[in-house]
Amino acid sequence: MAQGVQHEPTDENRALVKSLSAMGTRYVDIALKLEINTDTLTKYYSQELELGRIEANAKVAQGLYNQAINGNTSAGMFWMKTRAGWKETQSHEITGANGAELGITVEFVRPEKKDE
Repeated sequence: MAQGVQHEPTDENRALVKSLSAMGTRYVDIALKLEINTDTLTKYYSQELELGRIEANAKVAQGLYNQAINGNTSAGMFWMKTRAGWKETQSHEITGANGAELGITVEFVRPEKKDE
């Protein structure tokens, strides 16, 4: 990383940044690959960094969606939990003997005053 040297983005570097961003590569690693610092990376390649991430997420979501609608139960469950807010819950019911209702007694005890 040469300090004070003006960086000139190329089409090749733009494609590389977009591709690396799509794969989830850290900004610091992309900057190292281009031999620039992260400030220069975000200054000249902010669109490629964002588009790479967005397009990759869209492709993965499309694949997951296709699997879910084609009968992959795991993909469908994951989709519904993350996109539709579904969740797995457990319910526990407590009953008395032979399923009878529990008898609950509440007793309030007033503390005695101490003579001072």
